[in-house]
Amino acid sequence: MQSKNLISQVKSEIVEIEADDIDVSATTFLDVREPAEVEGGVIEDSIHIPRGTLETNIENKITDHDENIVVYCASGIRSAFASKTLSDLGYTNVKSLIGGFNGWKDKGNKFIVPKVLNSSQAIRYARHLLLPEVGEAGQQKLIDAKVLLLGAGGLGSPAGMYLAASGVGNIGIIDMDIVDNSNLQRQIIHSTQTIGMEKTESAKMRLLGLNPDCKIETYNERLNADNAMEIVSKYDIVLDGTDNFPTRFLLNDVSVTLGIPVVHGSIFRFEGQVSVFDPTNGPCYRCFLPEPPPPELAPSCAEAGVLGVLPGIVGCLQAIETMKYILGIGDLLIGRVLSFDSLEMKFREFKIRKNPDCKTCGSHVEEIKIKEYDQYCLV
Repeated sequence: MQSKNLISQVKSEIVEIEADDIDVSATTFLDVREPAEVEGGVIEDSIHIPRGTLETNIENKITDHDENIVVYCASGIRSAFASKTLSDLGYTNVKSLIGGFNGWKDKGNKFIVPKVLNSSQAIRYARHLLLPEVGEAGQQKLIDAKVLLLGAGGLGSPAGMYLAASGVGNIGIIDMDIVDNSNLQRQIIHSTQTIGMEKTESAKMRLLGLNPDCKIETYNERLNADNAMEIVSKYDIVLDGTDNFPTRFLLNDVSVTLGIPVVHGSIFRFEGQVSVFDPTNGPCYRCFLPEPPPPELAPSCAEAGVLGVLPGIVGCLQAIETMKYILGIGDLLIGRVLSFDSLEMKFREFKIRKNPDCKTCGSHVEEIKIKEYDQYCLV
C-alpha cells in the first residue's frame, strides 16, 4: 500500500504523456531501463541512462535543461520517478511516457532492436563503457568501424595495436615489406620470431592475438594508382603511416575523390607531426604541402634515422584522432598540425587553411586524375 501511495504521489508531481500525443521530431527520448531490457528494443535515437546512474550521468548526455524530454521505462513507473528526479535537477520540460516502452510497442509505434555487447565484450571494454562520451553506443560504433592502416611500420604498429585493443572491429593493413631485424627498434607490432615474414601477416597475427574479435584484411602490395581507389573505398577512414611523398600525394588524390578522411602522421629523427585531412570539412594534404619536395630534401628514416620511441608517440596520437572521428567526439586536428619535438619535449600547433587554388581540392579542379608520383622522393 505504501508503495502505491508513493507512486501516486510522484505521479501527481510530474507530467505524463500518451504515446499518441508525442511529437517525435521535437522530442528527446530518455530510456531509463537496465541494459538487459534494451536488448528487446528501443525507441529510435533514444539516450540510454539506467535509472540507477541517472543523477551522475544526465548532465553529460543532456546539457540543455529546457530540452523537451520524454522519459520511458518498461511500464511507466521507473520513468515517473526518473522524471521527478530530472525536475528536481532543474530540467523544465520533462514528461513520463504512460505505459512505457511496452505500451509504445503494443500501439504499433516505431522501434528498433539495437546491437548490444555480449558479456565478454562488456568486460573487455568496461573502461570505455564508463566514459559518457563513449558508452555502449560508442563502443558499438568502434566495433562497426572500418579503418585502413597504410603501412605496418613504426606508425602503424602502435596505432594498429591500440585500435584493435580498443575494439575497432574491421582493420585493413596494406604493406609490401618483409619484417627485418632493423625494424624491431621501433616497429613493435613485429617480433624476432616474425623476421622474414610479410609485415601484413606479422601484424595480423599480433592484432588477432590482442583481440580475436577483430576482422583483419591484409594487402601484401604497394598502394598504387591501379588499386588505391578500390582498396580505400572499403574503409571509413585511413591512418597514414607511410614514409614517402609519392604515396601521400596519391592517397590525398584518392581521399578527396572518395571523401574519405586521412589521419596523417610523419616522423623525422626526433620530431613528428599529426593532422587530420577531411576533404569534406577542411584542407587536404596538398593545401598543406602543394608540391612534393625534391628527393635530396626528403630523406627516409633509413637515411636520416629516427628515435625508436618517437613513432609510438605519433602513432598513438593518430589512433586517438581516428577514434575521435569514429565516435564523433572532441575537436579533431582538422585545419591544424600538431608538431612534437622530443628533444625539447614541446608540442606546437599551427593552422592550415583550405587553399582555393589547390591542385587537388581547389574550386577550379573539375576532375582528379589518380596517378603515380614516383618521380618524386622514392625510397
